[in-house]
Amino acid sequence: MSLASGHQTVLLAEAVAALAIRPDGCYVDGTFGRGGHSRAILERLGPQGRLLAFDRDPQAVAAARAIGDSRFTLLHRRFGDLAAALAEAGVGAVDGVLLDIGVSSPQLDEGERGFSFRFDAPLDMRMDTTQGETAAEWLARADIRDITEVIRNYGEERFAFQIAKKIVAARSERPVATTGELAALVRESVRTRELGQDPATRTFQALRIRINQELEQLALALPQAVEILKAEGRLVVISFHSLEDRIVKRFMREQSAPDALPKDLPLRADQLPPARLRLLGKPVRAAAAEVAVNPRARSAVMRVAEKPALAPAREVA
Repeated sequence: MSLASGHQTVLLAEAVAALAIRPDGCYVDGTFGRGGHSRAILERLGPQGRLLAFDRDPQAVAAARAIGDSRFTLLHRRFGDLAAALAEAGVGAVDGVLLDIGVSSPQLDEGERGFSFRFDAPLDMRMDTTQGETAAEWLARADIRDITEVIRNYGEERFAFQIAKKIVAARSERPVATTGELAALVRESVRTRELGQDPATRTFQALRIRINQELEQLALALPQAVEILKAEGRLVVISFHSLEDRIVKRFMREQSAPDALPKDLPLRADQLPPARLRLLGKPVRAAAAEVAVNPRARSAVMRVAEKPALAPAREVA
């Protein structure tokens, strides 16, 4: 689906199909963005169905106002607040949760947001521009060790120390305040790079993840999603880089295995506690036709799991 903003929803048909939507069901779109998934879900819901969408970006919240549907509720919240926000909305359990992780195309394409090195703009990078610390503010106070660790761990950048050293040296003369200034410092520090990739790519990714606590929010949301799912409810997660997908893959794998018990307990297999999730199919990637139209779909990976009918309740971490 291509919306007026130019945003193209990745794995739209595949994700909505994976939810196995029931017309009278209640669903969560944890990342509204520009509403591609939400609109497709609403098309499949009946009059008694309900959809609650989350987004922390004020521009996404504004875009959601265009959906004049009584079955739809938009919550200006992080999906890491999933359980609490649904409880406040009077929702106890849902039939499906969809998480489309990471930055959205409008955030990258609107230069003033400060996410992209393609534009020279204030170095902001906040998904929720109403609160929190900007990337420029964090770079002004962080020490060289913290900057190095963020760029290395979240950007998987082998020149992390050299980049951090260059940033700290530059800010001693004047603040690193714009995307153009940061990109120039990174390019001076990175000696080699993969063909076709800008030297600043990994550093910008790392800072964006740090500023928005993206991996922490994902780790918080996954167990909450399992907790609020009804029996046979679906969890669908689309990730766009290895750090996200690693968290999702590990979580689903752990939740699909029965609890470990002492080996000497006299229990039959059918007496063991059931797993909390059942994996469905193999990871799904965008088809070549979708990638040709939307190159950002190239790195997308979708994983799907279902809550078994006999899955035990579990406290949310």
